[in-house]
Amino acid sequence: MLVLLSGAVVELGDISGEVHGIYYRWYEQLARGDFPFDDVMWQYPPAAGLVILAPAALPWLTYFQAFVVLTLLGDALVTVALARAGAGRGRSSGGAWMWVCALPLLLHLPLVRYDVLVTALAVLALLAMRTRPRVGGALAALGALVKVWPALTLLGTPRGRSTRDAWLSAALAALALLAVLSLAFSHTLDFLRQQGSRGVQIESLGGTALSLARLIGWRGTVTFRYGAMEFTGPYVSTVAHLSLLCTAAAFCWLLVWRVRARRWTTATPFDAALCAVLLFTVTSRVISPQYLIWLLGLAAVCLTSRATSQRPVAALLLPAAAISSLVYPVLYEEVVTGTPLGCALMVVRNGLLLGAAVLSCHRLRATTAARM
Repeated sequence: MLVLLSGAVVELGDISGEVHGIYYRWYEQLARGDFPFDDVMWQYPPAAGLVILAPAALPWLTYFQAFVVLTLLGDALVTVALARAGAGRGRSSGGAWMWVCALPLLLHLPLVRYDVLVTALAVLALLAMRTRPRVGGALAALGALVKVWPALTLLGTPRGRSTRDAWLSAALAALALLAVLSLAFSHTLDFLRQQGSRGVQIESLGGTALSLARLIGWRGTVTFRYGAMEFTGPYVSTVAHLSLLCTAAAFCWLLVWRVRARRWTTATPFDAALCAVLLFTVTSRVISPQYLIWLLGLAAVCLTSRATSQRPVAALLLPAAAISSLVYPVLYEEVVTGTPLGCALMVVRNGLLLGAAVLSCHRLRATTAARM
């Protein structure tokens, strides 16, 4: 991954501009005490600012070098945590092996996005839930204030004291951190305005449908908006609204599952987290390639337990990650222009993610239902 990032062997497109340009611009503004305001690309909860500022802890390196070093440290932390979690009776080293072997399927992209650090928080939160639910809840809250989705790691906590401790700890930690950030910075909640305006990204399931429609005559166009390539044209807003409805339906399904679940194993919190993030990924208006980092991390946590129901789901995520690298950055121009090859890649990648989500739901429900 480092060799690919250096460009010494092969040039696969400049994907490091986000760190060099966008992240560093935000860093300069955050260092002055302001969250980016009136910046359509700032769409992240306020604790993301702490991640953007973190490279300042290594002042002897450039911002880009420090960012990559911190990402590698996050990667190492996840690896060690998974290896330790997989040691012992009823556990498996498969999770650590999956993380180590699957992450490079995304080529060098993970090194130039902060999603590895977010995934580290989610992984640590899930693993801590076993014995220290309060610590797990606090870590989940920190992750949620960095990129929202780690809050879903709380979904599968066992009923009773563990759930109360984890959820209360998460709420208190989130409120405390949000209060500190609001005092330390201005425009803390400006990101909410930008999130509501997002359209349909070309790599989402809705975007795949629109790409196929473009092949048969639909007259939509692709425009760079809100930091991503999005569709504009007739019916785009309808597809966006349908995606939101699907997300709401997924949330309702998860609530129903939580209420009806009767059996918990040591792997249930892990399985529920993977299932929830898969559902919110496939129903999202945006499926950026770095979303696969989240899914690989959560699948790796599942594989630390021999009781997991998600092994087939983890297997589907491997080709999905590999094809995501073809989608971006290798053949991204084909996807943007909507050629038959670009559409085929998106159909296969998103078909794998959709199949993984459906299979994950089925296996989670089946393993937690009451015995007949």
